[in-house]
Amino acid sequence: MNRLILTSVMLMLICCPLQAQKKLFDETEEQKKERMAWWTHDRFGMFIHWGLYAMPARHEWIKTRERISEKEYRKYFELYNPDLFKPREWAKMAKKAGMKYAVITTKHHEGFCMFDSKVTDYKVTNTPYEKDIIKAWVEAFRAEGLKIGFYYSLIDWHHPQYTVDRIHPLRPSSDEEYLELNKDRDMNVYREYLYNQVREILTQYGKVDILWLDYSFPGKHGKARDDWNSVELLKMVRKLQPGIIVNDRMDLKDYEDGWDFTTPEQFKVPAWPEVNGKKIPWETCQTFSGSWGYYRDEHTWKDTKQLLVLLIESVSKGGNLLLNVGPTGRGTFDNRAQKALKSMGHWMKFNNRSIYGCTQAPEEFNVPDHCLLTFNPETNRLYIHLLDYPLKNFTLHGYNDKVKYAQFLHDASEIRITAPRGAWMKQELSQNDINLLLPVTKPEIEIPVIELILE
Repeated sequence: MNRLILTSVMLMLICCPLQAQKKLFDETEEQKKERMAWWTHDRFGMFIHWGLYAMPARHEWIKTRERISEKEYRKYFELYNPDLFKPREWAKMAKKAGMKYAVITTKHHEGFCMFDSKVTDYKVTNTPYEKDIIKAWVEAFRAEGLKIGFYYSLIDWHHPQYTVDRIHPLRPSSDEEYLELNKDRDMNVYREYLYNQVREILTQYGKVDILWLDYSFPGKHGKARDDWNSVELLKMVRKLQPGIIVNDRMDLKDYEDGWDFTTPEQFKVPAWPEVNGKKIPWETCQTFSGSWGYYRDEHTWKDTKQLLVLLIESVSKGGNLLLNVGPTGRGTFDNRAQKALKSMGHWMKFNNRSIYGCTQAPEEFNVPDHCLLTFNPETNRLYIHLLDYPLKNFTLHGYNDKVKYAQFLHDASEIRITAPRGAWMKQELSQNDINLLLPVTKPEIEIPVIELILE
């Protein structure tokens, strides 16, 4: 996964969107909405970053961070054997966490392929493990009813014809050295390889719901659309998988249909992203900790409340959350990841109605302090997520004549709509407000949710 440079680029695109005028395809706005309806409804998915970098266990960018040579990096390939890999267990954990879809790395920037590619020897079936991991993973996740997606790195630090750029392990310090390093490298050869592999992953595993291509970084010694021939690549993808949903990292932002959703990474968007004043589909990709790949000694792990707020806040602004797990070199989710998934799953078991099918609340509903709102337009129900539990009287300003019934979502226990208790509260309450009488003791749920059935 890309680092701070991409984050800053994504922030720029969200805050100062490009003019989207040109089109590549004939799909109408309504057809696109229908194609993406399941994704918009499901809201919560699992990202999986897994590759050779799980063995050194100190970040998925280790090869370029530490300037590791091909010869030295080779040891991970020769020893790779995730003997404890049980994809059905992964799928069950994702499902119990409340996730509805999953995206796995078929190839990351290191160039190692987790599938049985016919155009390279640098693949999982040539390691001691020998088996096609992607095939087993797809079968397991489909069996649990989860939609499946593939991440594929446009970048490749292993391929000999991929030209050295500013994030390559071999990156030099001068323009002259770049020219020297690249004089015998041919991106045309690499592009053919890239196309062949994307064709493989889109034709060997049945229906693919999402394609995550990662990533373009224009500018000096960078790579942009012409390096990937992005327009033709996207056309091929759409031809092979007409119903697929594709992310926005091929440097095609100036095409209205050169991407399906935008992907802010490792930060919270200030508001629902827009292009030309129009709200667009978006999904934030986030980690449990500070790394995408398995990082044994990384300890900045988010707690349950932080993770739930990431999910709730994304939905409250009309977006999705793709939450990452980095499996170990033996093919397991480490205990910290399992605990995080379990804790989120406990909350989702009782409160998923405030997530699935929900979106940003209509502007007519004021957001109470220390709360997040989500809204289901199909059921006409509003959800108030209590990030900081209030004491007894909970006033909703401007909600009068809008609420038919109120209850806690986790147990369907009624919350009485009453006159405020106490003379001071009576004075503070206007005729457009209502008051909910909450129990003094916070319910035993990480973030309690009030479900309002609206008039």
